Amino acid sequence: MKIIHTSDWHLGHLLYEYDRTEEHRHFLSQLAGIVREEQPDALVVSGDVFHYSNPSAASQRLFTDALLAIHNACPRMQIVVTAGNHDSSSKLEVASNLWKYAGVSVIGQIERKDGKINLDRHIVEIKGSGGELKGYVAAVPHVFPQNFPALGGDLPRLERQQAFFQTLLDEVAGRNSSGVPVVMTAHLAVTGSDVTGHDEGRGGMEYTDIAVLGTGYDYLALGHIHCPQTLKGGRARYSGSPVAVSFDEDYVHSVSIVELDSHGSIPAIRTVPLATEWPLKVIPDKAVPIEEALELLEAVPDEEKAYIELFVRIADVPPAYCMERANRIVSGKKCRFCRYKWERVSAEQEERLHIIDADKLLTLSPQEVASVYYQDKYGQDMGEDLRVMLDTAVRRVKEAGD
Repeated sequence: MKIIHTSDWHLGHLLYEYDRTEEHRHFLSQLAGIVREEQPDALVVSGDVFHYSNPSAASQRLFTDALLAIHNACPRMQIVVTAGNHDSSSKLEVASNLWKYAGVSVIGQIERKDGKINLDRHIVEIKGSGGELKGYVAAVPHVFPQNFPALGGDLPRLERQQAFFQTLLDEVAGRNSSGVPVVMTAHLAVTGSDVTGHDEGRGGMEYTDIAVLGTGYDYLALGHIHCPQTLKGGRARYSGSPVAVSFDEDYVHSVSIVELDSHGSIPAIRTVPLATEWPLKVIPDKAVPIEEALELLEAVPDEEKAYIELFVRIADVPPAYCMERANRIVSGKKCRFCRYKWERVSAEQEERLHIIDADKLLTLSPQEVASVYYQDKYGQDMGEDLRVMLDTAVRRVKEAGD
């Protein structure tokens, strides 16, 4: 079974009030192209389709048009979409019955009926062009750990999450007499995962040990963390966000192609990088005074598309009218100025940062150069132990030279 795994589309996201429809449409067009080329058995979208729980009509239309285009790129392919923490589970499911006619299964929530959980709606059979069974997708939407339903008995609330995942996998195992691959989805933060660039928000992020997600799956299609990564063991992966939602997401965005031979086999995973027409740029790489930063902004070519964050060093409060100055500079350019990234240093530090220039470099000792560099890089004085080691190293080099 071959699947394409993607997640965290965040359709409708505004970056510092800039509309990103063009970027999302570009990604979705690329995704349709990848589907057309790969001809997978299934496309799995592991949550956070939308950025806001009440998506605009335009965002919903973008989603609908995209799914239809993706379906047309490979009509036999089945599409499985689950809700993330940003999605409204009920809104995502509004048209779920209609979507079935296009081979799309939308699972926004765990359905409770007459006190029982309908596990059938969470188990999607993936079939080939001839109707043969290729695999299963155990589709689990985002649910807060304390909100998982009890599957019977007086199971403590904190144990219900693990019980749900394992019960679902056991149900799949009972049906899987032919030994086809099993894929499971989850939208959460796994303990130990790389959260680079991810905004943990107020109160931090809630983490789940991967053992809680049970055993019996061959591939765990994760969503929620935006940094693409395969977790230890090779069976669990975050596909990552296809479009960066912050300047801290400084990595290549992609979708994951996963191929599974049979139940129990290790998945073969490869990635397809995604192109972006609107990169997020921090200018420059290292904090500089505001006048120098504004000169760099002025130098951005008029036709260049990019979101810009200026990295500026200040000793006190931000200068007056700094936003107006930056916005005036980009007026008429295609780039979009978003914000300043401030690095505050004391007046003494500011003076030390300017010690080394072309005229003074030769007058400084190696220890002085190292001290200024250390202060510049780490924002604090070099410790005594490190200073002693440096003195010793310099002395030995001199002795060797003599």
